[in-house]
Amino acid sequence: MTKLSVNINKVATLRNARGGNVPDVVKVALDCERFGADGITVHPRPDERHIRFKDVYDLKAKVKTEFNIEGYPSSQFVDLIKTIRPTQVTLVPDKPDALTSNAGWDTVEHRQFLSDLIDEFHEAGVRTSIFTGTDPKIIESAAKTGTDRIELYTEPYAVNYSKNREMAVAPFVEAARLAKKIGLGINAGHDLSLENLNYLYVNIPWLDEVSIGHALISDALYLGLENTIASYKNCLKETFEIE
Repeated sequence: MTKLSVNINKVATLRNARGGNVPDVVKVALDCERFGADGITVHPRPDERHIRFKDVYDLKAKVKTEFNIEGYPSSQFVDLIKTIRPTQVTLVPDKPDALTSNAGWDTVEHRQFLSDLIDEFHEAGVRTSIFTGTDPKIIESAAKTGTDRIELYTEPYAVNYSKNREMAVAPFVEAARLAKKIGLGINAGHDLSLENLNYLYVNIPWLDEVSIGHALISDALYLGLENTIASYKNCLKETFEIE
């Protein structure tokens, strides 16, 4: 079964725009779990423009499903992971001022750096995932770091889905087949939506997890959070395909 992890960064963005604690990030996370989410994802950045470091501590005390923390491995981030010990850490190559994640790691160039980090996180009992593209060399090099999983960066799939979904998904299927063959778990995320999620799942049913935030929270404005989570979970069923 492919798990749905809900990224709640956008909830924190809304809260921070006004100050105070509305909406309550922790309450939303717990509601997501209650409505069927299999995990909660956060991506704290140095400027704390959405999720704050305090939020991460507050969530750790309350989240009962899988807790996934994404981020660039600065010394502050590494210390946070080793203290919180979430279910999973997802390493992304963002610069501190990045608006959003927009590329995967060059695991060939940064293999030793990533290997050392993964050793540290494994010693802390944390499952690891590396954000990557679909290049076979990158995936093979990711496996050599000792990581448990990769997370396929799916923006190119999402952008090209409406033009030609067969061509859009093809490199991701090949990447996922390679990852599976060499023993890597496979996550996916970025710009996945109700429009394109099921087709990705139907073609890669061995995905371990998808992490979705922006589209899911946006859909919840119209559908409500409970119905939205149910709709995304429904997309992770092979019998359901959006035409």
